[in-house]
Amino acid sequence: MTGKPYTKSYMIRWSDLDPNRHLRNTAYGDYTTDLRFSYLESAGFPFARFAELQIGTVAFNEQSRYLREVNLWETIIMALEMAALAPDGTRWRMRHTMYKEDGVVAAVIEMEGAWMDIKLRKLTVPPAELRDALLHLARTEDFEELASGKKSS
Repeated sequence: MTGKPYTKSYMIRWSDLDPNRHLRNTAYGDYTTDLRFSYLESAGFPFARFAELQIGTVAFNEQSRYLREVNLWETIIMALEMAALAPDGTRWRMRHTMYKEDGVVAAVIEMEGAWMDIKLRKLTVPPAELRDALLHLARTEDFEELASGKKSS
């Protein structure tokens, strides 16, 4: 699916800063995690479903590019797009783009991951409602299809 990315605005808080008085690197991860779960909630897969189904996220790789400083009280706009996805939804890579209020890109964070059965501690195929949410997320211009992952047992 192409279209507009999922977006959400955030105001940078005092607790998000590092000793240099700009956004600390771990805060970027906090915002990207919130953005992903906010998207899933809006797409009909609320956080409580993860607990009900005993599944969770497994991160394989996270790559961050910091392009502009982000400071206290700035409002940022985070945009989420699917950069790569297996047809069965098992493996994925999401791109999080952070914009300053003037539209300048401040950072781009890509996370590659999969779904894990919490009880079995093994990778799993997501339920249809989660897969559908992933399929409906806007795709990047350079989107790639990944090989399907582990089949559920």
